[in-house]
Amino acid sequence: MRFKAELMNAEEMRRALYRIAHEIVEANKGVEGLALIGIHTRGIPLAERIARYILEFEGKEVPVGTLDITLYRDDLTEIGVRPKVRETRIPFDLTGRAVVLVDDVLYTGRTARAALDALMDLGRPKRIYLAVLVDRGHRELPIRADFVGKNVPTAKSEVVKVKVQEVDGEDRVELWEREGL
Repeated sequence: MRFKAELMNAEEMRRALYRIAHEIVEANKGVEGLALIGIHTRGIPLAERIARYILEFEGKEVPVGTLDITLYRDDLTEIGVRPKVRETRIPFDLTGRAVVLVDDVLYTGRTARAALDALMDLGRPKRIYLAVLVDRGHRELPIRADFVGKNVPTAKSEVVKVKVQEVDGEDRVELWEREGL
């Protein structure tokens, strides 16, 4: 793969997540009954950051959970014989809550669909929102994000890589080109 461009630097990521935090609170008319759930892997630190921003400007904590969608993927047989299953940790009741699923990139919609299936097996939220740092288009399913940090039109041969301090040691969003396609 060949590096093409930096789409967001650390400060642009911070501002986008801060704006998303405000939009979530506004859409929910406050923080009452609100919960954030980060999708493994990079959705988790993004959800935690959004929760910190909400605490900062609302003065109230919003619970954060983690969701692994591995066993809900429609391409599970293509991943290999032993897919890596990570922890799902939702230490609160989903019933009657407004839940925000948080992920790094929205592409085909298949990850979001798998997350919805996994979530519905764990409870019955009143409302489910989807928040993503980057929406790159190319949907294969009728899914859209409610909260988007940045819309980036891409070619199918391009890859959007989100890097977060907690996982990658730095914050930035990059655009890469698959070579030979």
